[in-house]
Amino acid sequence: MKPEELYKTGTALARDLRVRYPVTDGRIVLRTGADWNRDLEAVEVSENGTCYTFRLETKRPFLYFKPCLKTANDVRWAVGANGLVLMTYPGARDVYPFFSGSDSGTFSPLIELDSAILGRKHALRAYVPPGYHENTLKKYPVLFMQDGKNLFFPDEAFGGQDWGVGGSLELLNGMNVIDKVVVIGIYSGDRMAEYTRPGYEAYGRSVVEEIVPKAGERLRLIGGPKETGVMGSSLGGVVSFYMAWQWPEVFGAAACMSSTFSHRDDLVDRVLSEPKGSSKFYLDSGWPGDNFETTLAMAIALQSRGYRYGQDFIHFAFPHEEHREAAWGSRLHLPLQLFWGKLSMAQRGRNE
Repeated sequence: MKPEELYKTGTALARDLRVRYPVTDGRIVLRTGADWNRDLEAVEVSENGTCYTFRLETKRPFLYFKPCLKTANDVRWAVGANGLVLMTYPGARDVYPFFSGSDSGTFSPLIELDSAILGRKHALRAYVPPGYHENTLKKYPVLFMQDGKNLFFPDEAFGGQDWGVGGSLELLNGMNVIDKVVVIGIYSGDRMAEYTRPGYEAYGRSVVEEIVPKAGERLRLIGGPKETGVMGSSLGGVVSFYMAWQWPEVFGAAACMSSTFSHRDDLVDRVLSEPKGSSKFYLDSGWPGDNFETTLAMAIALQSRGYRYGQDFIHFAFPHEEHREAAWGSRLHLPLQLFWGKLSMAQRGRNE
């Protein structure tokens, strides 16, 4: 039995769905799980023809749908998995379909950026989600990730094992569980020097003052700390924590996996002695080893300073997980859901 046939509510639930797309020929219609063969017409179209509002009503807590671009001679279904609208949310939902190309994201070439602060060049690579280049109405959250060479391609990664970031994001997108996210991988220089104290002070300032503004100029980003995160593992987790702690007005969230807290840094001391900040933190590690004890100690430090478990921070320990890229990639979905999942977005008033 299909999910649409299995689950029912006692009363009809209603919700508006706004499909935003730069239509140049034809119109947008909607097909839904209520009847995949029937066109649902918009109840309202914006004057510039880029926003089509559909009124949905069903005795189900959710509904699958597909926007279609209908012209005089053709009907083109949106690329990718069926969309999912949750009828239990009170607000309207905005969706940004695309109708050509692949359902996989794309990677930029390696980009070099001069850093006056560090006296060297940064190497960067950006991942943009599927549909980024076609539907130019959508803006995106952004995640800055350390150790960029280990994120995307096995032929670049340490030991030939990358995180599989692109595949993880596309799986989560297909599940309808997160907002689409732009990722900027920052390739490391001298990790031991720049990911620990005092070197991470200049490195962090370079990211904040040189990389973040350039990203905002070149990419369609939502901007602001709630939609900007930073992530890393091991020493990369340490510098990610430092950046969110030091610049909460830039990074509203940090994910720190298997981090070496208190090895060549003073972050535990700062958490215990400084006022509670506004950034949210995801902490995890494997066990045994894998910086388990110091990560748990950092989590307890946050809790002792007024951070609320499950709201301001979260901590996981994974039995028998090792200190390696494959392990970090396998649990990447957790911080992504914490930062840009349906519940997180609804909690801060964004259309899920």
